[in-house]
Amino acid sequence: MKRFIQTLKNIFSIEELKNRILYTLLLIAVYRLGYYIVLPGVDSSKLNIDTSGLLGLLDTFLGGAFSKASIFALGIMPYISASIAIQLLTMALPYFQKMQKEGESGRKKLNQITRVLTIFVTIAQSISYLQTTISTDALLISRTAFTISSVFILTAGTIFCMWLGERITDRGIGNGTSMLIMIGIVSRFPRAIYQEAVSRGTGEALIFVLEIVALFLVVMFAVALTQAVRRVPIQYAKQVVGNKVMGGQRQYLPLKLNTSGVMPIIFAQALMFIPSLIAGLFAEKSDFASSVATTFNDYTTWQYNGLFATLIIVFTFFYTAIAISPQQIADDMKRGGGFIPGVKPGISTSDFIATVLDRITLPGGILLAVVAILPSLASMTGMTREFAQFFGGTSLLILVGVVLDTLQQVESYLLMKRYEGLMKSGRVKGRTETVAV
Repeated sequence: MKRFIQTLKNIFSIEELKNRILYTLLLIAVYRLGYYIVLPGVDSSKLNIDTSGLLGLLDTFLGGAFSKASIFALGIMPYISASIAIQLLTMALPYFQKMQKEGESGRKKLNQITRVLTIFVTIAQSISYLQTTISTDALLISRTAFTISSVFILTAGTIFCMWLGERITDRGIGNGTSMLIMIGIVSRFPRAIYQEAVSRGTGEALIFVLEIVALFLVVMFAVALTQAVRRVPIQYAKQVVGNKVMGGQRQYLPLKLNTSGVMPIIFAQALMFIPSLIAGLFAEKSDFASSVATTFNDYTTWQYNGLFATLIIVFTFFYTAIAISPQQIADDMKRGGGFIPGVKPGISTSDFIATVLDRITLPGGILLAVVAILPSLASMTGMTREFAQFFGGTSLLILVGVVLDTLQQVESYLLMKRYEGLMKSGRVKGRTETVAV
């Protein structure tokens, strides 16, 4: 406890770090304030928005703003969708690849394209949201007037959230977009744990304590999955430049066990509605189709979880393949005078890195699938659905990743000012690590 208090004193004794933390907290407070502002023309007492399936995940990311029809009902999610689209285009189209290699000017162009695309994505999503989730009974004005005004408000709300995220990244403690998503998830945790405690009552207090212990162990497992790295040694040849000898040192190429992060889970969840949707079209004519639709509408069935886990493993391989290019890494190493001991530069190095990636991606995908289906297993034990969501899935991985990144930022300031770090031994590692080539 004494060390914890001393660490807090050290943090707030650094003027720049203190200002960044306070600035971040202020912007987070502004963001959460938007949660309580309902769209004009809506009677919030008559809202009955279905938050099952993918919509439930979206509502979790937004801290309940989606189901409350607030001005931040779409939040930062259209920007996330636009960013993913631009990222995929950067990997597929030469025009975007060239722009990415232009350095700072190229990055600014990509950011500008992402912002413009965000506006169009927000308009499309807001129209869909207003037409499909908000019933006419909950409206106080005409549907046409409400749709037109709300499209402008939701678009402005998303742009404002995007601005908040960028300000947190530039003047706060970093990772602004991820920070806003994390705050939305964390905001639901007190309510979830309270509902679980009430549902268990005094007669099942021991079960509730065991659930808290199990949650702690799951979080530790998620941290280990996020941090696990296969380090490939890289040796740099000595070079004589003038009177100085350069190189001759050994570094490591960090290949993460879970390179793809939460993206496979997001992609898999986006496709899980297809089986029930297709089966629902033939449900009236076929008992088998009706049974399939019922099965895949229940996220606790073994058929649902089996298909879900399979899709996650497939997307883990897919996303890792497009995110990491062994050939490019091998070429960069060769240009920098580096090589893997015992492996020839060039094609042999590329094949070696690809083999290592294949060997770590499979267990990484399996472990990621285990984390993804843990909420359904937790629900089967009798937990409330909202509390069970914190036992795994995208929510837990985002929480763990953002917290680790934030702690890494804070620790870097402490070490820069020659204070002790946050840990007695070792250093806090975030999700992002530079490849040592």
